[in-house]
Amino acid sequence: MKHSQTERIVRHWHEAVPNDRLAHLVKDASRAFVRALQSRLARHRVPFGQWTFLRILWESDGLTQRELSAEAGVMEPTTHVALNAMEQLGYIRRQRLAADRRNVYVHLTAKGRELKAKLVPLAEEVNEVGIDGIDVADVATTRRVLIAIIDNLAKSDVTAGTEAPRH
Repeated sequence: MKHSQTERIVRHWHEAVPNDRLAHLVKDASRAFVRALQSRLARHRVPFGQWTFLRILWESDGLTQRELSAEAGVMEPTTHVALNAMEQLGYIRRQRLAADRRNVYVHLTAKGRELKAKLVPLAEEVNEVGIDGIDVADVATTRRVLIAIIDNLAKSDVTAGTEAPRH
């Protein structure tokens, strides 16, 4: 049975306002992906916020706390709270260098690195469920279009004087 919020979103796009703005459609699709992943991550007791930081650290271990915040697109206090929980769970360790006491560097522990083998397949499964029944060429076109939209908006942010965070 579908989640009631998902049912409302589906009804909205098929019946209520099928020609609503593309930004709203992308946001609703993103929320559906997040909800599907959250429910899978919950089985492993990993909140979505921690997933976001783990995913970044699996690719770029040893970032500063400030860099991690920027990469995740969240405020530093949010990052601090999530990292406290992750440190208590043994997923990360934080370190200050003697030569640079201002910056806090975040490193995965072995336990944090091991989560990748358990959690990445969950994200891959959500992606597979999301594109189920959609022609491969349509998926490729959608990817190209979404990347072009991201590029266009990033250029717009730069010319407007504000640079968007990377994800």
